[in-house]
Amino acid sequence: MGMKLKSLMQGPMNRARMFRVIAKSIDLGLVLAGGYFYYPMGLILGTIYLCVSDSLYDGQSIGKRIMGFGVVSLIDGSPCSLWQSFIRNLPFTVPIFFLIFPFWGWIFSGVFALPMSFMELYYILWSKSPHRIGDIMADTTVIANDGTRLDLRKTKGPWFDSPPVPMQ
Repeated sequence: MGMKLKSLMQGPMNRARMFRVIAKSIDLGLVLAGGYFYYPMGLILGTIYLCVSDSLYDGQSIGKRIMGFGVVSLIDGSPCSLWQSFIRNLPFTVPIFFLIFPFWGWIFSGVFALPMSFMELYYILWSKSPHRIGDIMADTTVIANDGTRLDLRKTKGPWFDSPPVPMQ
């Protein structure tokens, strides 16, 4: 009658991954709505927003702030920097940038965005690792903003120099 550890983690991990998809959908929805109503300037401003979004609000984009997540650096535990935000959002900003250019830009964007979106969804929802392609490229991770990981956020030195957390 013993429960397996995997069964305990399956429910909360799946919900957290789905909430990450919802958070990114909120951000992309804001950008695409601005681009639709204020084309082409809305897309330009939306692309700029996506480039810097994860460095705002102490590592939270608007979608992540609503859903309760934050992005931190795997290098030192600090909130996501501007450069890391730019790198981690490249899979989304490149196709959105090309939407600015009529016809050929739209074709390129569609050809590039569909496979990239499916890969991002695969990495978030079905991969064993919770990191998406952008997280791997920028050495970042997404954490729940529930106050329990303040020790990670306050770490200033390299992670390997910090003492281990005692098991309870």
